[in-house]
Amino acid sequence: MRNILTIDVEDYFQVSDFDQFILKSQWDHFESRVEKNTLKILKILSRENVKGTFFILGWIAERYPQLVKTIHFEGHEVACHGYSHRLVYEQTPEEFRKESRVAKAILEDIVGTPVLSYRAASYSITRRSGWALEILAQEGFKYDSSIFPIVHDRYGIPRAFRQPHVLNFWNGLELIEFPMSTLRLFGMNLPVGGGGYFRLFPYALTRAAIRRLNREDKLPVVFYLHPWEFDPQQPVLATMGLSRFRHYLNLSQTEFRFCRLLNDFNFTSLSSAAASLHFDHQDVQQLLGICGGPPKDGKQTAL
Repeated sequence: MRNILTIDVEDYFQVSDFDQFILKSQWDHFESRVEKNTLKILKILSRENVKGTFFILGWIAERYPQLVKTIHFEGHEVACHGYSHRLVYEQTPEEFRKESRVAKAILEDIVGTPVLSYRAASYSITRRSGWALEILAQEGFKYDSSIFPIVHDRYGIPRAFRQPHVLNFWNGLELIEFPMSTLRLFGMNLPVGGGGYFRLFPYALTRAAIRRLNREDKLPVVFYLHPWEFDPQQPVLATMGLSRFRHYLNLSQTEFRFCRLLNDFNFTSLSSAAASLHFDHQDVQQLLGICGGPPKDGKQTAL
């Protein structure tokens, strides 16, 4: 089975955990390391002949258009991560539409092709920001990967579908959702799809979880990492507590584990995977809990 590799292209000082310490107006004053770290990932992927999806901030694309061109030239999918890494539920619908439209246009102007995939900052499409899904469909996005079916202090729709599915809107629009991967265990959804979880859990546990999802659940894994996770020499910011733990844990092990992962499993981009998958359909009102009760299985159809 082909799993889905995604990279969220943002710099170390743009992480949502640091919003309380760093103003966006200060970003240009920090040493940028995103270009170097992203090129490191591209080199690894080229060596292993693996393609993936790069969700790129509009703010980054404006400053590093050549990096975006390189990602595209090497055969990876260029996708949208919003403009300023602002959490969706901290925006109004009008602000979100403008940010998404601007970021999409920046990326499309650089690569000269439509940008069809989107991921929200810190998976911040939740029940209180579910209105954003229809806006994405209206703005020309075909795929979204912003929903994490877990309980978390910042994100998550715990009872959302765990498999890729089509979201249907009242006006006939559709959006194919690729939720972040979870393993159903002891009545809970456990995150196994990358990021801090990849650095926290032993690699053997991640490998076993992916194998189970592929072989028993017949689900592709949506895996994600950030360029700053490959950079143990990055500046240490004046943070504390959970934010510090999440960000700096086991950074020195990311590259080695990532290379093992690419050798143990097959990966491709999100849009390429979509071409070979079958999807359940889910009404977006059901997803957001308007109709009440847990999500029900829909009829499986091929797109």
